[in-house]
Amino acid sequence: MNHQDVPPRPSTPPASGTPSAGGGSSPVGGPNLAPAADAPRLPNRALNRTTLWKVFFAVVLLLVVGGLVWLALWLNSGRDSNGSTKDGALETAVTPAPTALESPKEGVEPAGYALGDCFRDFDPEALTATVVPCTTGHSAQLVSLYRYPGDGTYPGSDALKAKAQEACRAARLSPAADGYTLEFQRSYPSSTSWASGDRRVDCYVTAATGNVINASVLP
Repeated sequence: MNHQDVPPRPSTPPASGTPSAGGGSSPVGGPNLAPAADAPRLPNRALNRTTLWKVFFAVVLLLVVGGLVWLALWLNSGRDSNGSTKDGALETAVTPAPTALESPKEGVEPAGYALGDCFRDFDPEALTATVVPCTTGHSAQLVSLYRYPGDGTYPGSDALKAKAQEACRAARLSPAADGYTLEFQRSYPSSTSWASGDRRVDCYVTAATGNVINASVLP
């Protein structure tokens, strides 16, 4: 039987894919597969996020610093060269130190009290008091005060109480105060005394047990 010459079959082109270990290739999909889309690279995404966070924190830091500078300027604008606020003056130190009393002064009115004065049998609501040398037994001492300007209008009792608390918080006591059990008491003008010219808010340290303090508690 005669065999006719059969033309050789065309070779099949190799399928695209990852080369195999033997040098061939392994098919990864049919001929109708669309090429995969490029995906963003994770290192670039991480870098972009890091940059955004840095910018965000830099902006926040600038805002905080700017706010602090503004606050410092605002607070400073309300004070004069002596450290007093424009709407009054806070006094917490006796400069120069007062001349020591040689004997008690009785019947002193509140308008005559001076910072650093010591009082025997003190009553903050009394119309007068007895001022004594601080080296003798006393029950109270005026340790801080605030003076409102003379032309101001009556601020009201709540504002005066708050200012008295502020004066007590600002009071500076010496180590001598550690030897006694003391508490703060505050005194401020009524609407009637304000109308008569009283512009001072006082802060005292007092001993509830009576005239047991025998030294000034101011520095």
